[in-house]
Amino acid sequence: MNPTWAGEEPPGALKPGLLGWLRVLVRGLAIVATIGVGLALFLPLRLIERPVHGMFRPWTPSITKAVCRISLACMGLTYTRHGAPMHGQGAIVANHSSWLDIFALNAGDSLFFVAKSEVAGWPGIGFLARATGTLFIARDRKQVLAQTRAFETRLLAGQRLLFFPEGTSSDGLRVLPFKPALFQAFLAPDLRDVLSVQPVSVTYHAPGGCDARTYGWWGDMDFAPHVLRTLALARQGQVVVVYHDPIRVADMADRKALAAAAEAAVRQGHALA
Repeated sequence: MNPTWAGEEPPGALKPGLLGWLRVLVRGLAIVATIGVGLALFLPLRLIERPVHGMFRPWTPSITKAVCRISLACMGLTYTRHGAPMHGQGAIVANHSSWLDIFALNAGDSLFFVAKSEVAGWPGIGFLARATGTLFIARDRKQVLAQTRAFETRLLAGQRLLFFPEGTSSDGLRVLPFKPALFQAFLAPDLRDVLSVQPVSVTYHAPGGCDARTYGWWGDMDFAPHVLRTLALARQGQVVVVYHDPIRVADMADRKALAAAAEAAVRQGHALA
């Protein structure tokens, strides 16, 4: 079971004012409309893609990428990318600060998230996660073997999985220690010699005059108030996504070494950004 990172007391209660609520309305409607159009294109295409390509999804992730980029623009959050997503079979690991990571990471690459099983039941979000091919895992050590097999199946099918090795989100000002458990799947005999893991650093910069932790979502913070607070900001900040050199799994002695190498790269990129 991964404990939720508590950290310091989060920013105060939401007080957007009239203009703030207007920004929430305009930005929110624009994002909802973008997601709606994306689904209208995504779902019919998936009906064709699934019987033709099975678990491999060569077409629909491009729609997800476009929707996330447009949504960030609707929000007003500047997106900056350094480096490039790797080619070939592999997985992505990144630090986790906020629900905004979903948009920031999908905007740069065609990938499939690994999320806790509870997300599948969240209203609205659960449906979107299932539609876009999210792999759900239970926080139960008894399920480790089954989860490892699910990782192998997805990766061998050509999917690029993304997960957050910290196991929880933070205030965005730090990178928490990586947990090596899920890295074990990459050491499977069928994957070890062909797979690479690409570390990615995600860093948020709050707009001037705002709490540096503005975009962080952690502890017992509720989802809806944080979304409203973010959309209500008079000025938005920036998210910087840095793609580091991929790490060949075959070059690592074990899952702990692989996790440590990925964590070091993410920490360095986060600090520099």
